[in-house]
Order: sequence, then C-alpha cells, then structure tokens
Amino acid sequence: MTTAPFLRALLLGAALLAGPPHSFADVVMDWNDVAFKAVTTARQSPTMGVRSMAVVHTAMFDAMNAVQPRYRPFRFDGTAPAGASADVAAAVAAHTALAKMFPEQRAGFDEALATALAQAPQGPAREGGAGLGKAVAESLLAWCAEDRVGAPTQYRPVTQPGVYVMTTLPVSDDFGASRPWLLKNPDQFRPAPPPALNSELWARDYNETRTVGGRTGSTRAPEQTQVAQFWVVTGAPAFNGIIRQAVAKKQLDPLANARLMALTYMAFNDALVSVFDAKYAYHFWRPITAVRNGDQHGNVAIKRDPGWMPLVDAPAHPEYPCAHCISSSAVVSVLQSQLGDEMPGLTMSSPTLPGVTRKWDRLSDVSREVSDARIWSGVHYRNSAEVGARMGKQVADYAVANYLQPK
Repeated sequence: MTTAPFLRALLLGAALLAGPPHSFADVVMDWNDVAFKAVTTARQSPTMGVRSMAVVHTAMFDAMNAVQPRYRPFRFDGTAPAGASADVAAAVAAHTALAKMFPEQRAGFDEALATALAQAPQGPAREGGAGLGKAVAESLLAWCAEDRVGAPTQYRPVTQPGVYVMTTLPVSDDFGASRPWLLKNPDQFRPAPPPALNSELWARDYNETRTVGGRTGSTRAPEQTQVAQFWVVTGAPAFNGIIRQAVAKKQLDPLANARLMALTYMAFNDALVSVFDAKYAYHFWRPITAVRNGDQHGNVAIKRDPGWMPLVDAPAHPEYPCAHCISSSAVVSVLQSQLGDEMPGLTMSSPTLPGVTRKWDRLSDVSREVSDARIWSGVHYRNSAEVGARMGKQVADYAVANYLQPK
C-alpha cells in the first residue's frame, strides 16, 4: 500500500503541529461528528444521508479491525502493516470516504485529519495506518459504486389516458431497487399486502388516524401533538444522537464502538432499502387520500371527510409500510442486541421542533414513541407502523446474526 501525495502532505503538516505523543480521545466519535456535519451541510436526502454514514463507519471499522482482527471484516480482508496505528487507519479511512462523497467540503476534512494525525507520533505506525485506511476506504467506495443508488428513476405515474395527475414524482423509489449492504435482496423481508379496504382492521386503522391525526378537530392531547411534530425529523438526524449516547453510556473499547456503529448504520441503510421496496410494490394510499375518498372503500364503518388534512404534510412516497417505524426499530434492535434495553437518561432534541427535548429510559420507548408519532401526525396507520417495526427488527436480527461477528 502506498501513501498518496495529499496524505504525505498532511502527515508532514501534522508533524509540525504535533506536541508530545498521546492517544486519540475517541476517533470513531470524532469522525462520526465530522461525517454527520457533512451530511447535514450537503442537505442529503434521508436515504442518502444514512448511506453516507454507513460508508464512513464501515470504512473505519474495517480499517481498525485489520489492525486488531477480533471480528469478521465487512469487505476488507487485507493485512495491516506491522505496528500500524488503528486510530490513524480509522481517521484516514473516514477522511478518504468523505472527501470522495463530498468533494466540495474537502478543506474541512483535511483540517480534521491534520488535527487527528497531530495526535499520533511520527513513524511506521502512523505511515502504516494512513496507507491502510486509504486502501480500506477506496475498496469500500469501489463496491458502493455498483449498488445502483442514484440511478435514473423509472417511476411510472398511475393514471388513465388524458387524466391529469401530480407531475412531481414521488421520492426514493430508486433506493428500494438498490443493492442492500447486508440483505440478500431488497424484498427479503417484504411483508404481506396492507389490509383489505372492506376489513375490520382497515376500518380500525382508518378511523384512528382520521380521529387523532387531523390538523383540526383532533382528539390528540397536547403532548401527542408535540411528539408528532418532534418526529418529523428523519434519516441520520433522527437517530445519530441516540446511537452516540447509547454507545457512549456503555463505554465500549474503540474497536467495539466502531463495530456497533457500523453495524447499526448498515442495518439502518438496509431497513430503508426494504421499506422502499415494499412501498413501491404496494403503492398504498396516504390518509389524506383515503379520508377524502372515504366513500370509495366499500366499508360501512368508514366515513368520508372531504376537507380533512393531516397535522403533518404527508411525505412524497407511498404509505405502507412506515419508514420512520422500520428505521427506529432497526436502529434500536441492533443497539439492544449489544447494549440491552435499559438506557437511563437518554435525551434528544429535534430540528423540526426547536426548544423541545425528549427523554427516555429505555431504547424500546424510543421506537414505540416513533410509531405513535406517525399516527398522531396523520400520515400513517396503526397496522403500517406495526408492520414497519417488525420489519426493522427482522433486518436488525439478520444483521447481528450474520455480520461483523466475533472471530
């Protein structure tokens, strides 16, 4: 493995900045913060933001694990140079991935890497770690380039000849057709179809969402309204803080930390692949469409409300299953499998409801709240939330059972 000119320059700059040698404080958390800021600065979509976080964390894990091979690698099965620094390898892997994905933010990544390398003593450990980290990230990026993410959409609007429909295409249908990171296929955990419109289950779900999810005249309690608005946030901004806190509370060693965060983000990514595969397989209607067409269900237990509006604007993709619900369940289930459910003092703020902080004592409370929030917001039905949560656990259980396992 060779060290690219930009790395040699950074290593030289780090040497000029370096004081007495000391260990990295927490390389995984440091670069999680850099990556998260890059995703939010670039305003990536929820799906692409999660994918980017998975790239960075998986590159860091494979780089560190090559130095300290305690777990099965994800993609990189090469050998680390003798004495290579795991921290340097992780930092350079993260930097290489981020610079490729966000070239317009390169200056900030270079500065972060120079600061990180200044903490490592000069010599073979730093040089070997730098070359290893670059090789790991480049190998992973080459694999990611073949996942079909970002391919031109083939979505065909549903209509009749000559009849107008909305000309804005729905989002993320391409993500449901992309190659998963961990699953065998996008439809590996595709659920059964949504309930029939003449069923009791559908009447139950329809009436609950119509009653508690409306913008006006709702039976929601004030806290339920707050929770609904809080959980409009999605993607990495919805769960990165929870992942960080959960890992930090258990004080894992650096490699175990890297492994858990990589596994969580890979499962998060595949949960989104799974849910968008299912959404575009079934094309089930959102509550705003169903309620305004309540006379077309063939169900005597359903009442039409021609002016009904949800509390929260409906996302621009099909309803079933619930994407928030599968996301929270996948993240929580991976964390639970390694850390347990008890997590006293877990807190979070939301960019969609500034000034409000939510607090939980169990990871399962987070997932449950997310599911309720999507019904209280008027954009999902109870069965869709339950199905999404089950799918999230299926994805997480499969990830934990088959990837990054101890050797």
